[in-house]
Amino acid sequence: MPRWGFLTNHALVLIHVANHPRSTLREIAAAVGITERAALSILRLMEEDSIITRKKEGRRNKYWVDFNALFDHQLSGPYSVQELVETLTDIANRVRSLKPKGKKAKA
Repeated sequence: MPRWGFLTNHALVLIHVANHPRSTLREIAAAVGITERAALSILRLMEEDSIITRKKEGRRNKYWVDFNALFDHQLSGPYSVQELVETLTDIANRVRSLKPKGKKAKA
């Protein structure tokens, strides 16, 4: 088990919903590795801030990310979501440029 994680469960839930729109609560919890109760708590917090939209489809709720609301959301720290995305994109580009060509990344 890693000693620390780069992303919080909130970020992992957000990433999963962004990459898998219309995910169910059970799918989100399983993908992130948390309980359904914890996932529901996180989703409700994001729904209060209008970042996540929930829609009933049949007997299940499905979830989507409202990217406009997400970019307008002010984090508790000094950086906006947009600044965070831009910085992480820059970091990803730098890491990509450092990888030796022809070698696969370690799992």
